[in-house]
Amino acid sequence: MGFELNMDYGAADDVSGAVCNDIQAPKDYRVIFFNDDYTTMEFVVQVLMSIFHKSADEAELLMRTVHKNGSAVVGVYTYDIAATRAMLTMKQAKAHGFPLRCEVEAV
Repeated sequence: MGFELNMDYGAADDVSGAVCNDIQAPKDYRVIFFNDDYTTMEFVVQVLMSIFHKSADEAELLMRTVHKNGSAVVGVYTYDIAATRAMLTMKQAKAHGFPLRCEVEAV
């Protein structure tokens, strides 16, 4: 009992034409933080560093942008990553008694 290996490389060229070239990159989604009068600046910086992996300087800049402008995009990710990070943010804010609001929206 054995098997036969077909080494006809010409046949592979015929198949390559049938390969689907319609593969698209996943859509991007932005995570937006909104300012409120109760969530501390320190908490926002800590969340940006721990959940969004921002440097201390970048987290501070984003926090100040949210505070000054009322909202800011804190990151752009594929949907699963954006939704997970937003959910973790809301969960951590709730655990600390803060009403921090963040949303995920398509780019």
